[in-house]
Amino acid sequence: MNEARRSAAGLEVRGLDVYYGHSHALQSVDLTLESGVFSVVGRNGMGKTTLCKAIMGLVGVSGGSIRVRGADITRRPPAQIARLGVGYVPQGRRLWRSLSVDEHLRLAGGMRSGAWTVERIYDTFPRLAERRDHGGGQLSGGEQQMLAISRALLTNPHLLIMDEPTEGLAPVIVAQVEEMLLRLGEDGDMSVLVIEQNIGVATAVSRNVAIMVNGRINRIIDSARLAADRELQQRLLGVGLHAELEPDLDIPPSGPDAKPAPAPRRDGPIRIYVSNPTLPTRWSQPVPIARIEAAARTLSTQIARLDETARRKREPMAAQTAGPPVVLVVGTLDTKGLELRFIRDIIAETGLRTRLVDVSTSGKHSSCDVSAQEIALNHGRGGAAVFGPDRGAAVTAMADAFASWLRRQGNVVGVITAGGSGAASLVAPGMRALPVGVPKLIISSVASGDVGPYVGPADITMMHSVTDVQGLNSISRAVLANGAHALAGMVKARLDARAATAREAGGLPSVGITMFGVTTPAVQKIAAELRDDVECLVFHATGVGGRSMEKLVESGQLAGIIDLTTTEVCDLLMGGVFPATEDRFGAIIRTRIPYVGSVGALDMVNFGAPDTIPERYRGRKFHVHNPQVTLMRTNVEENERVGRWIGERLNQMDGPVRFFLPEGGVSALDARGQPFWDPDADAALFRTLERTVRQTGHRQLIRTPKNINDPDFAAAIVGAFRTLFGRTGTRRRLAR
Repeated sequence: MNEARRSAAGLEVRGLDVYYGHSHALQSVDLTLESGVFSVVGRNGMGKTTLCKAIMGLVGVSGGSIRVRGADITRRPPAQIARLGVGYVPQGRRLWRSLSVDEHLRLAGGMRSGAWTVERIYDTFPRLAERRDHGGGQLSGGEQQMLAISRALLTNPHLLIMDEPTEGLAPVIVAQVEEMLLRLGEDGDMSVLVIEQNIGVATAVSRNVAIMVNGRINRIIDSARLAADRELQQRLLGVGLHAELEPDLDIPPSGPDAKPAPAPRRDGPIRIYVSNPTLPTRWSQPVPIARIEAAARTLSTQIARLDETARRKREPMAAQTAGPPVVLVVGTLDTKGLELRFIRDIIAETGLRTRLVDVSTSGKHSSCDVSAQEIALNHGRGGAAVFGPDRGAAVTAMADAFASWLRRQGNVVGVITAGGSGAASLVAPGMRALPVGVPKLIISSVASGDVGPYVGPADITMMHSVTDVQGLNSISRAVLANGAHALAGMVKARLDARAATAREAGGLPSVGITMFGVTTPAVQKIAAELRDDVECLVFHATGVGGRSMEKLVESGQLAGIIDLTTTEVCDLLMGGVFPATEDRFGAIIRTRIPYVGSVGALDMVNFGAPDTIPERYRGRKFHVHNPQVTLMRTNVEENERVGRWIGERLNQMDGPVRFFLPEGGVSALDARGQPFWDPDADAALFRTLERTVRQTGHRQLIRTPKNINDPDFAAAIVGAFRTLFGRTGTRRRLAR
């Protein structure tokens, strides 16, 4: 493509008019998409799909012009427009039921050559690779949408038009589509026009959003402003209250001569209200407020600078949201109503505001502040999934729904529940979704046993109920009252600490560092060098250590990661006793925080006493760390496997990444003259990482000839950290 076309706008629409008979569907539409992703939102029937079809030549144009990278495509046949580099993902997907996934892709793949190939599609959407031989009619809605998007990408378009790409999809698939749109925009290879009803997605993927009203572009507005302003969403889009549109709004118009109003900063979670499950039209009747609240989502924005993180770190995510603080008393009110109300009344007597939340799965209505029916709306399949005959499935579905609902609550300062294993299973997943530091208490008969499955990496407090939580008696009253007072005390102390923190001038931001015994010297040097810049929180890489660190990342309490010791991956893949979960690195991927990492202790798999080592590993090289811990040296094949696994996760990180490869050894045992010194195994690890990771300007692998514990290696880590965070190392530690 010549340079003139490269520099032209991805899409330029001028004075576009479209009629359906005597109905003027599009009225002098002007729209310019320079590059990246651009969202268009509006109520149903406002002309959004007609705009897509007009660009694609699927409806006749009465007036105006359409240009794609400078080429005039107005009134050209659809096939010619497609050959000129315009891809289309229509509303409704439009797949062939009789063709397999692979046949769909092969058919589209021969149209235009470029970066997108069938192999890259399968790498991007592994689910399609698994279903490659299934027909279009055998796929789920999410899989069909993946296929429709993939089919369009395989044409390697200059302009990709997507009409309602998240319509009817489960929340997890919506998140995947949103992530893909963000990546397409950042890659810069194509321009993307997104037509969306989901305001959360539209504002997350695009810097500016166009609002269509009655066939016209009513205004183009900063996405942060639209996302933050619920009233504006209601008035322009009918979201929430479905108010009649007011043409003369108190909002400065867009245009070359207009002075843009300062957009509100995304300093905390933003409540996005959507009228799900009923999409609004001009003729919609009001939707119950409870349903609107239940369908709302919270948009958490990324912290970009350490100074800002230091100011906010003690009150992350939901706890920072304005509103009176509230304690949630949660449980199955159909069986534990008396006990839960007893707890609520005690907490209320301390002066704290409470809300009684029902998570029972019987479908019975109870007197409470938040009903089980309202909670159930937060499940992807609604009440049908929660109130079914299979009790196990119902409990799992309600736990998911409650966790989803709880993440959207902006002023929760404590959560308490009481009951047996069922109540603990229902409420614990939601508690684990809350930031570390928010008091969480479970009073249960299971608290004297193995509580690991309930607590996980979170800071949940469990109290044994002594007697079963069934009725009030002298024992249960004392235990429940102690639990209620304990939670109230934790909440009040935290609120007092919050007030004291707000009076302080500032503080140091926190950064997580992973450590093992064999990487301790490196961590000590790094922490000492950074002590004037950040507060270093060190996590022992024993499986739960990595999960705890990523929990704090999700909570917004860490500004960045120095993941020096990733050894937990070895135990995950080879069956050691300190394994990570499959979601290792997931929090970094989702939050896009700056990440400096390395291959610390990837030379070893951890087992217990020597007689506990699996038979398949007999004859391997071992080192007895102590009588209860035996280390096994990883070999070339295992290191290649680890390298691929980590590399695939690094490819998913969209934040700045610097990943170091110490050629002098990855641990204290992997050094010249030490028992695990094996340059061939290390070389296999490094080679696989370099083959797997797609290096870019923000994602880099860095080789160094030093051992991981060498002072020069620590200095390189510190230098990369300061480059990513903009620190000079001269800031004095603030007085405590």
